[in-house]
Amino acid sequence: MQICLNLAVLSNIFSPICVPLNLESCCTAFQSTTLRDKVLYPDTVAYHASVESYYFADARLEPSCIVQPETAKDVALAVSTLTTPDRRERCQFAIRSGGHTSWPGAANIEKGVTIDLTRMNSTTFHQENYTVSILPGARWGSVYKTLHPLGVLVTGGRASSVGVGGITLGGGNSFFASRYGFVCDSVLNFEAGDPLGHVVLANGEIINANNQTNPDLFRALKGGSNNFGIVTKFDYAAFESIGLWGGVIAHDKSTTAQQAPALVNFTNHVEKDPYASLITSWHYSSARGVTMVSNILDHAKPIEDASIFDQVLAIPRVSSSLRLTNLHDLTDELELARGLGTRFLTLTFKNDPRMIQKAVDLHDRSIELAKAKTRTKEWTFTSFFQPLPKLFSQHSVTRGGNMLGLDRFDENLLLFLIVLSWGGLEDDALFDSLGKTAIQQLDTYAREIGADNEFIYLNYADPSQNPLRSYGEENLAEIRRVAEKYDPEHVFQEQVPGGFKVSKA
Repeated sequence: MQICLNLAVLSNIFSPICVPLNLESCCTAFQSTTLRDKVLYPDTVAYHASVESYYFADARLEPSCIVQPETAKDVALAVSTLTTPDRRERCQFAIRSGGHTSWPGAANIEKGVTIDLTRMNSTTFHQENYTVSILPGARWGSVYKTLHPLGVLVTGGRASSVGVGGITLGGGNSFFASRYGFVCDSVLNFEAGDPLGHVVLANGEIINANNQTNPDLFRALKGGSNNFGIVTKFDYAAFESIGLWGGVIAHDKSTTAQQAPALVNFTNHVEKDPYASLITSWHYSSARGVTMVSNILDHAKPIEDASIFDQVLAIPRVSSSLRLTNLHDLTDELELARGLGTRFLTLTFKNDPRMIQKAVDLHDRSIELAKAKTRTKEWTFTSFFQPLPKLFSQHSVTRGGNMLGLDRFDENLLLFLIVLSWGGLEDDALFDSLGKTAIQQLDTYAREIGADNEFIYLNYADPSQNPLRSYGEENLAEIRRVAEKYDPEHVFQEQVPGGFKVSKA
């Protein structure tokens, strides 16, 4: 059954809007609150602008309505409105920070309410204590653009469109991990002491979380994702920055034999120059019809051709964008294709050149299968390798620990990511199968040669994967305990279906 509403007064739209009866009250409940002017309904320009702003096509779901709060109090009111006893069974909702996760339902919802935090997007540097307060709807590009003229930075994402909230709560890799650990390790406080930012719990209560106040929640939020509440402000430790050197080098695929030892050597010796960062990828584009190898280099000091990169820089290249620049400029360069169907799948394994070669072999095999079966003309298949040395988790421990559990491993690792993108819905099943098969075969090979590792990086994980369990039994138990303590009614487990839930780990 549906009910049709004339929302002319509420939304300046004069055609009636029809929504299922059991959802109608979930959205119209906001009209008796101060949020009434911050609710977007279907068939309005603002609603569709919000939906279309999701980076990947699969994430562009159409909720019954979208709420765009501007303060922590707004968020608390939105949550408490949706979680009254009479609405708890039928008013499901989603939480959006940047909305950069590729799979549908992670940060959006069909037939429910999306709490869209994009209006909460400011970045403020506090000179007196050298911290930066960032609201969860900010994107890293805007953060870096704000901080660059001030000569400071924080650890953050490596593509400008990535949102602050999701990457931080999922752990967060960055160009600065060799110096400061993961992005979550640089968070000093999930609140800044003013009405704009706190942690909003399921009952609408607004609390603070740091090493002194609710320290168990503070630690659990560092990798535990959206299992506890909605963070409405992050305080990060800042550090000085006078620019950097970096860019992308493209190589012919024939250089593969040189790439693997260069990546392995860099990973094993990055502690000698922790200002350096490297990402190596094999990228196939149907438009070009060939696989190219790319190296993304970053040196957090403006030093050209630092010796840590000697082995990489010696590999013959096709092109290079290496230059003295800033992080805002570099992260703009590293954006993925927008608006396509996209899948991320990830794996972690030992820093072993045999694993790199096997992954490249599977990359090539997957491309040949795609060529034979795909019906869309526009598609890509990219295999990324990122150093994950034990140095990263050593910084995490020094800074109070997180939930990722990487400190239990003694060896240097590689973080592997497959990104598949395609232009037509008719190939969804094909590319989903290609990605999952490649990951499964690579994992099997890793186990055969003793190079496997159980860690699954949450921010890259596919819904078929289980990142929270990969943190280890002790950390999983702690996430479960903290979720039960701060959300005893299981709102974020049952009423917020998006994301990786500890109750399903």
